[in-house]
Amino acid sequence: MTPEASDAHPRPLPDLHALQLLVCVAETGSLGRAAARLRISQPSASARMRTLERRLGLRLLDRSTSGSRLTPAGAVVGDWARSLLEQAEALVEGAAALRSRQDHRLLVTASLTIAEELMPGWLVALREEEPDTHVGLTVTNSSGVIEALRRRRCDLGFVEGPWVPDDLHRTVVGRDRLAVVVAPGHPWARRRRPLSGRELADTPLLLREPGSGSRETLEKALRPYDGVAVPVLELGSTAPLRSAVVRGLAPAVLSALAVHEDVDHGRLVEVEVDPAVPLRRLLHAVWLKGRELPEAALRLLGVARSAQGRSSSICSAYKGGSALPGSSSV
Repeated sequence: MTPEASDAHPRPLPDLHALQLLVCVAETGSLGRAAARLRISQPSASARMRTLERRLGLRLLDRSTSGSRLTPAGAVVGDWARSLLEQAEALVEGAAALRSRQDHRLLVTASLTIAEELMPGWLVALREEEPDTHVGLTVTNSSGVIEALRRRRCDLGFVEGPWVPDDLHRTVVGRDRLAVVVAPGHPWARRRRPLSGRELADTPLLLREPGSGSRETLEKALRPYDGVAVPVLELGSTAPLRSAVVRGLAPAVLSALAVHEDVDHGRLVEVEVDPAVPLRRLLHAVWLKGRELPEAALRLLGVARSAQGRSSSICSAYKGGSALPGSSSV
């Protein structure tokens, strides 16, 4: 047979159980004792050995009325089999270790407010429950979270936007609202009546970038008033926007979760908005339909849902922050 023909029709590989039996015969000196050690019947052991001999084209056992013993070829093959079985055992143990690491590794992508304000507490709680779980966290805006899920760059996402596409599962993990905040010296800080939707829409503001959940929520809320005015400044991070508000550059519309400490300490003043302007929102965990969540993701979801009360209390602590209706999974 030519080498090409041999490559086209490779020889079938021997069964590892048969090789294990051969090694056991070498160690016990008897096919019967080897069968007993492996807890199989002697007829099954004999059939297994005959199949191995046919597959290898070698006589491995000398059979007689007094029993069976390895032939010289059988002894050589037994030595090779012992080495192969050790490697197979190492493969199985290595695969188990790899599976364990995968079971305890979770890739998460979260929008900014959730990543900064809620995720640290969730991860601390998760580590207390599951100290072996490792979470790799990527922070982006809500549009970036959806893109990461679709490209399978993460197992689980968290978004703040009002819209979740149909190819994703979602479940509520928190509540938030947008707060209009100004510096203490700003004229709006002394207002006695709520801002109307028209006033808010006509005022140049400090805003998050397009694609963020905060921006999408505001644009949806102000759509009846012809949308938002051209921003004074738009950035992909909340911290510099807070600093710009504190310095009196302009009013900002930011997450209540993100600004509650500044409001508590008097660095910012929240301005009441007409309740008819829908600035409240639900925070969602999202994942691809048709993709099973790993155990670590399910554990993180459990932690996040059990912690919903914190975000609810913050969002209802200031002007206009009435409680949101109950949530449900979709």
